Amino acid sequence: MEYISCAEAAEKWGISARRVQKLCEDNRIPSAVKFSRVWLIPKDAEKPVDGRRIDSKIIDK
Repeated sequence: MEYISCAEAAEKWGISARRVQKLCEDNRIPSAVKFSRVWLIPKDAEKPVDGRRIDSKIIDK
């Protein structure tokens, strides 16, 4: 299996590297593994759905 870094996934998905790290920490990316201090993400992994939205509208708090 081929892996990419958080920075590469962030560029691929159009989000920040920190957001990718948080998704990994929350187990939202299947098969992502932590090797030392670096998250390794499967090259064919898809961007998880943003759980902060309902019906394509931002939730007001």
